[in-house]
Amino acid sequence: MPIIAVVGNKGGAGKTTLCVNLAAGISRSNSIAVIDADPQGSSLQWRAIAGDNVNFPVYAPTFSLRDQATKYSTKNDYVLIDCPPSVHAPQTVSVLEFTDIALIPVQPSPVDLWATVHIEKAINEAREVNPSLKALLVINQLESRTTLSKLVREVLNEIALPVAETAVRRRAIYRNSALEGKSVFNVGKRGADAVDELESLIKEVIKE
Repeated sequence: MPIIAVVGNKGGAGKTTLCVNLAAGISRSNSIAVIDADPQGSSLQWRAIAGDNVNFPVYAPTFSLRDQATKYSTKNDYVLIDCPPSVHAPQTVSVLEFTDIALIPVQPSPVDLWATVHIEKAINEAREVNPSLKALLVINQLESRTTLSKLVREVLNEIALPVAETAVRRRAIYRNSALEGKSVFNVGKRGADAVDELESLIKEVIKE
């Protein structure tokens, strides 16, 4: 079953927050396992706090991420891998060589946009080994009123990677739900807008 990697090239892009909330959304109708391949271990920390609030496991990485992901993919509908915030990290390089889909969250900031150029190069290099690799840029933490946020899609269109139609907005509920050991899918009406955009993104990613 499909293996999805959440990949970034700098810290602070909201990679882990996006990862665990996507997993929570997918888990509502599919079985999913998450591998936290980021040495910071934020997904593992979130899972430890979440307890019974979520119904999917988050695993620490083993020596062979490929073998681990393959094993979990035989038992689950999806496997989601939270990669380190660098395309040069050995874990990221390894994952891109076998994953089916790479999701790349990008904040509407100049530094994030510059870093995306390196991601495009890493995706192209990975495709020499993994030619079926799909990649999707995801505009994350969007603030619609800022000038740069209005221009970000136009800038990303200059990069030879597709951009998701769904953008994920900067919302306090993402931070607050994490502090509560929850996802936006189990905080009731407070998370309704975030749930809507994540459900839309999930449909783009897994096309169900």
